[in-house]
Amino acid sequence: MARRLGRTAFVVVPAVGALSLAAGAGSAAVAGPDSRDEGFLLTDVTNVERVGQITGAEGPGDTTQYAVNFTDLGSMFEADGKVWFAFGDTFGERDDDMTGGGGSHWRSNTLGFTTDTDPSDGVTIEGMILDDAGAAKELLGSKKVDGDEITVIPTHGFATDAGMYLHYMSVRQWGTPGEWEVNHAGLARSTDQGQSWTTLDAPRWSGDSGFVQISPAHVTIDGQDWLYVWGITHGRFGGVSLARVPAAQVEDPGAWEYFAGLKKGGPGADGRPRWADDPADAALVLDDTVGELSVVWNDHLDRWIMTYLAEGRGVVLREGLTPWGPWGEPVELVGATEVPGPYAPYMLPRYTQDGGRTIYFALSIWDPYNVFWYRADLVKN
Repeated sequence: MARRLGRTAFVVVPAVGALSLAAGAGSAAVAGPDSRDEGFLLTDVTNVERVGQITGAEGPGDTTQYAVNFTDLGSMFEADGKVWFAFGDTFGERDDDMTGGGGSHWRSNTLGFTTDTDPSDGVTIEGMILDDAGAAKELLGSKKVDGDEITVIPTHGFATDAGMYLHYMSVRQWGTPGEWEVNHAGLARSTDQGQSWTTLDAPRWSGDSGFVQISPAHVTIDGQDWLYVWGITHGRFGGVSLARVPAAQVEDPGAWEYFAGLKKGGPGADGRPRWADDPADAALVLDDTVGELSVVWNDHLDRWIMTYLAEGRGVVLREGLTPWGPWGEPVELVGATEVPGPYAPYMLPRYTQDGGRTIYFALSIWDPYNVFWYRADLVKN
């Protein structure tokens, strides 16, 4: 069984300085400093509504034509002029009374894409990476052996000048709800627009590290493109850690840096973040029971925002003053019992309206085990 982590959480305060989000191989270019002294602005969310379905027969792209009848997750990233959706365990037909994952034609992961730029009327999956039979292809192979490697799940994607990347977790076995054991997490790269993937030997993270599941963002520091990577452990009972790496060096484990708290005491101490080389030294930037997180910059708030499944409490949103926090109190987006099993609320910076006041996000629902499209309005002071 996956264990519940008990790492120390650092209380952090805003720092002086500036970052900006980079265009970085297809992501939207927006500016945003890493510091805000005036405190939190978000007070509520309103008009939370389901816009439509993304996957399955009821989605506007009818993904059953690719044998994607039932699937989950749907994290998004931009590359090659498209928005790419990375899905988890994917199935074809199954009995009508079945709920959750399961069914025929099991693939551990699939990848769809769209050029849809208007989020207000839903998102249409326009195509998928296909096998020779015309079905959505499993990109990263898995043994599908319980207790060894039951599946390989993509937790997020990103792109650099070197190609497209998927961050994945190799799941050893599923445990009780919200818990699972993981062999390791790592990266896979595609240089042919997602048609084929190479699983990289490095970097890799242990199955109980704080980077088993991630949410990345391109950030420019002094003119250089970096990835800031928020991470959580296996399951949904740990907090959030933070790493960063120059985008051109994502395949070099030695280039990764892990937030280890704030500098304090001694000459020159100024509350700036301290970075460590070892992921084991990563401090928590948020201590909560976090599942399937998503972090983006929001222009309306001029802040970072984070969405995730708070185990037992539903899907929530928090506002962050810097990448390392502090993070405001959680605001409910979708209650735990509002739909049958909500999880994986993924955002993408391009999918907002009214200057970021209206956000859109993908949401997985356990029954019927498909991905849906939601909207919400942010209310600020």
